[in-house]
Amino acid sequence: MKRIVSIIICLLFATTAFAQDNNFFKRMKDKLTIHDTIYIFVNANDTIPNPNEDEEEDEEEEEEFSEGIAVPIDTLNTDDRYRKVVLFDNGSWLYYTLERPDVPDSLRDDHWDTETVHSYNDIALKDLPEQVVITLVDSAHRWCIPHPGPVTSQFKFRWHRPHRGVDIGLNTGDVVYAAFDGVVRAALPSRMTGGYGNVLVIRHINGLETYYGHLSRYIVKSGDVVKAGEPIGYGGSTGRSTGPHLHFETRYMGQSFDPERIFDFERGTLRSEEFVLKKHYFNINSHQGQSDQQSLKASKKAPQEASAKSRKVYHTVKKGDTLSRIAKKYGTSINKICKLNGIRQTKTLQIGQKLRVK
Repeated sequence: MKRIVSIIICLLFATTAFAQDNNFFKRMKDKLTIHDTIYIFVNANDTIPNPNEDEEEDEEEEEEFSEGIAVPIDTLNTDDRYRKVVLFDNGSWLYYTLERPDVPDSLRDDHWDTETVHSYNDIALKDLPEQVVITLVDSAHRWCIPHPGPVTSQFKFRWHRPHRGVDIGLNTGDVVYAAFDGVVRAALPSRMTGGYGNVLVIRHINGLETYYGHLSRYIVKSGDVVKAGEPIGYGGSTGRSTGPHLHFETRYMGQSFDPERIFDFERGTLRSEEFVLKKHYFNINSHQGQSDQQSLKASKKAPQEASAKSRKVYHTVKKGDTLSRIAKKYGTSINKICKLNGIRQTKTLQIGQKLRVK
């Protein structure tokens, strides 16, 4: 009985003490953290499962699968520009055919001349129709700005001479692209082109020819089929040029017209998919932005101005020719020939080179 009374008294004192310390149980909770531990007992012959085992097996399978795939390491050109040889790291190879533009062989049937810049010299302006509708692009054929740059000189009279294209600003080595699908008619070096420098002439399926002048070098040759947007050469300052730029011309049956009638070079767009080319557009005074009435009025000025300002005479250098002999033949001077062609009197002439003499 005494023992029970003693226990009761002790409990009363403990309850009173805990009641006076309100944070006692809170401190106990903060200091004690209980972790649940799970023990797994296995037999000696058992193995503990690895949760990452499936992932490791997947990685091994992927490695084994990738080891069985041949990786392409190089390509080789063939005689066909649109067929390549692909080499693989395991020593195997295969042919790969690129998308080929649909260019008919008939493009080479008429006035196909690979040795001169202009091939329609026998067709007079009076023999051309009053207008022709040209489909520039369709579902099978695309277009491309020849170089994304500002027009620095327009289609007009310049320095008392007709400038029959536009100049597009670029740096030497910048890539130049084919404007439309077609075939390269001429790829000529500076010594054969006069002021054009290294030049490419591409004949297109839409009936046009485009000229790319002053190139530092070209990377296609006569007879190559090219597609719109394909690199064809690199910009430069060859020929009669005061600095790096691309001289770009658009021509129909040999007659030039303002390329800005087709391309908006500032915005990098094609003005329309179908182009109505009118006869009076071939006049050097006719340009984009004019009304038909303005263009027709401007064309009436052309004969007088052209006869006074653009009558040119050229000489093709033959074996034994010298500047002195050429000047005497045409009744002019060495200094004038050098000035017209941007050359020095000490320049060595090349057989086949064209020199302007008047």
